[in-house]
Amino acid sequence: MSQEKIAVSKLGRAGKLVNAGAKVGANYMKHYTNQLLNKGSKDTLEEDNAKDIYKAFSELKGGPLKVAQMLSMGDQILPKAYVQQFSKAQNQVDPLSYPLVQKIIRKSFGKKPGEIFDDFSRDAANAASIGQVHKGKIGETEYAIKIQYPGVADSLQSDLRLIAPIATRMLGFKKQDLAQYLEEVEQKLLEETNYNKELENSNRIIVGCKNIEGIFFPEFNESLSSDRVITMTWIHGDSLNDWIAKNPSQELKNKIGQSLWDFYQHQIHVLKFIHADPHPGNFIVTPDNNLGVIDFGCMKEIPEDFYHSYTKLLMLGEADIKSKEFTSTLTELEMLSDKDTAEDKDLILGIFGQMFELVGKPFFSEHFDFSDDSYFESIFEQGESFTKDSNLRGLSARGSRHFIYFNRTYFGLYQLLNKLGAHIKTGGVVLELRD
Repeated sequence: MSQEKIAVSKLGRAGKLVNAGAKVGANYMKHYTNQLLNKGSKDTLEEDNAKDIYKAFSELKGGPLKVAQMLSMGDQILPKAYVQQFSKAQNQVDPLSYPLVQKIIRKSFGKKPGEIFDDFSRDAANAASIGQVHKGKIGETEYAIKIQYPGVADSLQSDLRLIAPIATRMLGFKKQDLAQYLEEVEQKLLEETNYNKELENSNRIIVGCKNIEGIFFPEFNESLSSDRVITMTWIHGDSLNDWIAKNPSQELKNKIGQSLWDFYQHQIHVLKFIHADPHPGNFIVTPDNNLGVIDFGCMKEIPEDFYHSYTKLLMLGEADIKSKEFTSTLTELEMLSDKDTAEDKDLILGIFGQMFELVGKPFFSEHFDFSDDSYFESIFEQGESFTKDSNLRGLSARGSRHFIYFNRTYFGLYQLLNKLGAHIKTGGVVLELRD
């Protein structure tokens, strides 16, 4: 079903979010009333809130929907009701109607789609949080035309400031504790709405990763691209989810998984510039079983000092978590502070030690089997136990702001490899660092 109109003005978009907030308030009143009558449950409250919040975010698209997509990847920190609803932001977004698409194309290039392309699909091939993709053709060349939703860029900052209270409430932190992280998200989302910046990002990644085996990139048509439209050659094949659904051989799943792993390790350790949006919709498996990368909007520069501290942790490996080297590195990464009490410090070291040992397993094994669902269940269970630990509720949010997209990248990569059920070579990274 297509969406015929979208709120563009800041006032109109604010009204949508305020209305969603009012519905959440009404859900809480209903929940408290039911509690007095011994009816209802916290699960029902979360389901109602998740549906109302996602509906508003979906209609607004842009920043709110992008935040929903990011939060949907946090299985270990959000209630399941929110994850189930917000995961729709990855591949179940209602596209804009064709008249609105025509208007955007005409505003960018002064012509209608039919005057530029020999063929142009009226229906979107894919719709995501920031924009939707149509298929076009000029001569024998097929193109993917990514069109940004109207109003997304102009209202992004005001949208994020309005949804900040909703996000902080879901995450259970105080707004002041999340200020630097919200600023990081705002900066990245502003970059994602700048399609000229995305063209620069794509060129940097394509040149930097051209020699990685099994990775394939589109070619960009800069004359048919603007700050709100990107035109690139169409990559034939299946989305990663569709390809997996065809039940490929284990050998092929391992091949694609290894390409993914190598692609990301090269970006982190060589380019220090990463594709920070690793969800299935951003990858295509070509007919000759190579991995096509089709979106370069969300990229993260890894600062040298952050990279140095991160790799230091990897090289320390399974050293004593309370050792001087480990604690000093965690202080560099803002996981520990001079203001921490001895009790807080021990608590944080214990939690980080458990999670580091678990999440770091692929790095300290020569090969790793990502099809092991029990491994991922243990990560989620551990994360859930931390969120319920009353001793943690008094602690402020921790970690460098750079962890937001860095962790998102690794968590998304792990999820993709688990979906693939890939068994791949992983240990070379740590061995090379130690050498």
